[in-house]
Amino acid sequence: MELDNFGMDFEDYFPSMIGSLGAEGFIGELCNGFRLLMDVNKGLITFESLKVNCFMLGLEVRDDELLCMLMEGDLDGDGALNQMEFCILMFRLSPCLMDGPKLCTNTHQGVDPMLM
Repeated sequence: MELDNFGMDFEDYFPSMIGSLGAEGFIGELCNGFRLLMDVNKGLITFESLKVNCFMLGLEVRDDELLCMLMEGDLDGDGALNQMEFCILMFRLSPCLMDGPKLCTNTHQGVDPMLM
């Protein structure tokens, strides 16, 4: 476990989740996470849906942080995240996934821990 730029403990659980769930099960869990945060009427994670669902999950996240999260993953420029953009973002934010199954020792800097 490492400390991020916010002084919070960070441990990347994605590699161990893939190990226990398999690739297909892991993608299924990412899709469940997407559905948890999305606007059910639009089928997208919007600023409003992210704000409401973070509140419902007991997370205190500033509006500017929510906007940064959306901008980081918004590949098509529509201001929201579709399921593919969300999954790509989650892979990009995991410091170990692209390195293979070896133990991760990278520091995860500059990424809001809420995105994990």
